[in-house]
Amino acid sequence: MKRYILTGTPGAGKTAILRWLERDGYTVVEEAATDVIALHQAQGDREPWTKSSFVEAIIALQRRRQEQAAALPGEVQIYDRSPVCTYALATYLGHPVSPGLSRELERIQARQIYEKKVFFIQNLGFVAPTDARLITFEESLRFEQIHQDAYTSLGYECVPIAPGMLPDRVAAVKKQLEAAP
Repeated sequence: MKRYILTGTPGAGKTAILRWLERDGYTVVEEAATDVIALHQAQGDREPWTKSSFVEAIIALQRRRQEQAAALPGEVQIYDRSPVCTYALATYLGHPVSPGLSRELERIQARQIYEKKVFFIQNLGFVAPTDARLITFEESLRFEQIHQDAYTSLGYECVPIAPGMLPDRVAAVKKQLEAAP
């Protein structure tokens, strides 16, 4: 099983790329943070990211999804973010690295859960806000750099997917997938 990560700053176009890859038959594993935010907001917590339990909730959902995905078909899985992204998010938010996050980072490294080649979706030059994405473009650039630093510091290779038309970005990802041994 080859598990590839798609990452980048919020609003970079990851979801559109993932939907296209899914339509083309790739198994896609959904992002956890957005779902954790949506659940907490539906329960009346407008800013769940301010709580110390936020990172732990994301890590728990990411691990559960990764373990459940083992039963899904296909030799290749595409993950919308990973625990390394959660580490970057904790750094960005100023949260300490929790014991649960540390354990999960150690687990994915020791078991080599994800491929070392990570598709880094570069920003589009703007960010459209949503209920879960309350970030300015300037903040997104800082967040993008934190992501890249997190991945490289943990031994991953960030493969840049340049801004451009959606079909071109999807083709760039698929070219890398097809070239993988």
